[in-house]
Order: sequence, then C-alpha cells, then structure tokens
Amino acid sequence: MKIRNMLAGASLLAAGAAMPAFAQTLVYCSEGSPEGFDPALYTSGTTFDASSHPIYNRLVEFKTGTTEVVPGLAESWEVSEDGMQVTFNLRPGVKFHSNDMFTPSRDLNADDVIHSFERQMNTEGSWEYFQGMSMPDLIESIEKVDDMTVQFNLTRPEAPFIANMAMDFASIVSKEYHDAMAEAGTPEMVNQAPIGTGPFQFVDYQADAVIRYAANEDYWKEGLPKVDNLVFAITPDASVRYQRLQAGECHVMPYPNPADIEAMKEAEGIEVLEQEGLNVGYLAYNTTMEPFDNPEVRRALNMAIDKDAIIDVVFQGSGQVAKNPIPPTMWSYNDDIEDDPYDPEAARQMLADAGVEDLSMKIWAMPVQRPYNPNARRMAELIQEDFSEVGVDVEIVSYEWGEYLDRSRAIDRDGAILLGWTGDNGDPDNFLAVLLGCDGVENSNRAQWCHEPFEELIQEAKTLSDQEERAELYREAQEIFKEQAPWATIAHSVVFMPVREEVEGYVVHPLGGHIFTEVGLSE
Repeated sequence: MKIRNMLAGASLLAAGAAMPAFAQTLVYCSEGSPEGFDPALYTSGTTFDASSHPIYNRLVEFKTGTTEVVPGLAESWEVSEDGMQVTFNLRPGVKFHSNDMFTPSRDLNADDVIHSFERQMNTEGSWEYFQGMSMPDLIESIEKVDDMTVQFNLTRPEAPFIANMAMDFASIVSKEYHDAMAEAGTPEMVNQAPIGTGPFQFVDYQADAVIRYAANEDYWKEGLPKVDNLVFAITPDASVRYQRLQAGECHVMPYPNPADIEAMKEAEGIEVLEQEGLNVGYLAYNTTMEPFDNPEVRRALNMAIDKDAIIDVVFQGSGQVAKNPIPPTMWSYNDDIEDDPYDPEAARQMLADAGVEDLSMKIWAMPVQRPYNPNARRMAELIQEDFSEVGVDVEIVSYEWGEYLDRSRAIDRDGAILLGWTGDNGDPDNFLAVLLGCDGVENSNRAQWCHEPFEELIQEAKTLSDQEERAELYREAQEIFKEQAPWATIAHSVVFMPVREEVEGYVVHPLGGHIFTEVGLSE
C-alpha cells in the first residue's frame, strides 16, 4: 500500500530514534497496547484510544472537551413521545475505508447501523458494554425504515439512550466488510485490520511497539483531520514517555508520573494541560466469595485503608479521596454521605466480630497507568501494609493488561482487584449501572455484586425523563452502596496531559479519550 511506504520511517520511533521528517506526522506516546481494534469487544480506554476514536464514528458523538451530544453519522434524531422509539436519520455520502483485502462498493447505510448492534444482540461473545448496560433487554428490535433511516424500538423509556449511542461500543462498522471476511473464512480480520468511517485509516500494527494510521482523505467532516499521519508509539514507562516528549520523538503523552509534573510545567517547549477528571479509582471485592460476601467484612477492610496516605504517595496530592462511586463533579453526587473513617483498631475488632481470623487474600494491581490510578503497584503495596496492621496477609498479583481485564471478569476470581473508571457519557447510569448493576456481573461489574434494593433504584432511574427525579434515586443508591461496600472507593484524580508547544488544538477530554481529529502541528 502506498501509505505503508510513506510511513515506513515511522517505525524508527519504536527503537527510540529521532522523529521522522514528516511535517504533519503526529506522534502519540501511548501507555499500553490495545487488546484489539473492534471497540464493541472491550472496555479499556487504551483500546478505545487506538480503535474507536481514530478509526470509527458513532450515530452521535460527544463534542471533544465536553459531554455535549452532537450529530455524528446521524444528521438528526427523533424520540417518540412515549420514549419507546428512537429514529436516526443518517448522513448521506459517508464512505468507509478500504485496505488490501476490501474495497467498499457503497456508502454507509442503514444495513451497517443495524449490523453494528444486532451482532452484539444475537452473537455470543464478550460484548461487555452492551451486556453490562442491559442493552439486550432494552432493545426490542431495530427497524430499517429506508436506506438512510433506522428506528430503535425499545422495551422501556431509557433516559441516557442518546448519550449511550455516543459511547465507544456503539461504533458503526461495515456490514459489507464483515460479510466479506466471514465469507473468506477470516472473520478475525475485522478486529485485526479494522475498517471504519473515522478520521484516520488503520495502516498497520507492530505488536507492543507502534500503530500507524493515515488521514482519511474522504472523511465526511470537511478539513479534518489536520495531520497527514498519526503514529501511536507504545511506551509503557512514564519516564521513558517523558524522555521521548522532551527529545521531540512524540508530541503528546498521557499519564505522567505525578512526581514529575511540577518539573514538566517548567520545562522548555512543553505545556502541561490539566482538567479535573470524571473518574474514580477503587478496590473491588469479589462479593460472591467468602468472607467478602459479608458487608461487615468489606466495611472493616475499608476502614483499614489510609486513603490520605495513598493520595499523598501515589497521586502526589493531585487527587482527592473518593467516598462515592461517582465523581463529585457529576450531577446526583451525594455529598451528605460520610466516608468510612480510617480506624485500624475498629477494623480489627469488626473482623473479629465477623469471625474472620488469619485472613489471607490477593490484591490485583494493574500493570498500566490509568488516570484514576497512576501507580497501581504502589497503591497495592500501601494497602498491603494497611491490611497487615489488622491481621490480614496480602499477596499482590498482576498480569499483562489484556489478560488482567479478561481474568478479572471471572465470577470465582480470588481476592480484590484495583480498577477504576472514567465516565463515558456524563450520566450517573454509566457508573452505577455499568459497574455495579446485576447485568454487569461477570463483565463490567468486577465486584460481582448484585443487590436487589440497589438494582431497583438504578433501573427505575433509567426510565425517568426528569433529571432531579433521577438524581434523587441515584443519591439513595449511593447510600445503599456505602452501606453494602462492594468496593473501597479510593480516589478521584486530576488529569494532566503534557504536550509539545508545536501541538495545536489538543483538548483534554472529560470522558478520558485521547482524540486527535482536530489536532494540528505548527510549522
């Protein structure tokens, strides 16, 4: 392919060489490798950055830097008066990418939209978001009104439905490409060599090293993207990412070491963008396994954790202690809830009262940096020390990121797991239902927690159109969460994003994505 030759020099980045002499090649030093390139299969922000944002579009989109929903592949939409039908009017003339195996014969139409969702409804697989958000129960059918009009028929009104359609799992894929790969006996290629309608076309991927993209010359947004080529230089170590940024080997880097931020702010040629994150980091107990099936045990362990020390050591002060499962900037946040006190003596007594002695457990620590947890290993070590003070012996375990996420879904997973979440759509449902609802068990609900009083509240809240009525239910749900303690809520972080001074138009996105559609480079 022509674009492969044009970008061949970019592979030097993987070896740490100087930046290629392409004036409009934007290089992003990403923190990890994607699990794949079909966003419907995954929940990791690392994967979405490499797949959903550059390669695909959705019916509606979030305006970068906000949670405002704007038209995407649908020019407009209508919701019926009873909330049971949502009709999307598709944008004409949208073209899919091509590659060595596939050239599209037509533009985007209703068949692609229907296929994008029906495959998640009707095909077995790890459709984690789709299942965790109760989509199989919500969507009764999807109707092709005509080639450019699609109607979703729902089983109930769903307040966050439009915003949910802007999420990564709702990326629109090419039915024609999927059919062609199935017929060729290579269905796995849709996840390895993705085809979308997005601003950048996938070129190739050298595992754990570099991903290359070329600008989509037929992109439906006129004048975008602003660079010719996009390169993800996969660089797991934050110190090495910063060295590459300083050397000009990359233009943007995520997740700096908190201890380096002040020095970065003083560094010549670098600007540090920052924004309060719409996120939460947590320790999820497996509530199906003894003794973690007992709320008293979970609350006792929560009281053993010195969260202020974690903020100081792990976040270097660039975060705040979390007491609720949603961030304080989100509507419906219940500020009246009192956090568990740090009280090791009381925690030890509560464990004894619950009949728990000589407890040994595992704590899983993520192998990658995330906005809600810049150093999971260090956090796990601090919790290990805290738990030892109340007589609990902790073994810290970890796995490669993709394996970590996959293994952690298991209903019989041992111990407790460090994870977190950055909001996908600005709605509390995206935290409370996806992470803690019954439909998320063995998927996005890593606590494996299904508690009927909580479930009833969050399911009722989905059906209401009045935001204050919904907020009241969510505030009540947060009280139940605190009482039942399926997690130890740890922290909400500030997101810092160092960029080189020649980068123009980069915006820190509150929903956590790193989006380069409107980013350019000064000469």
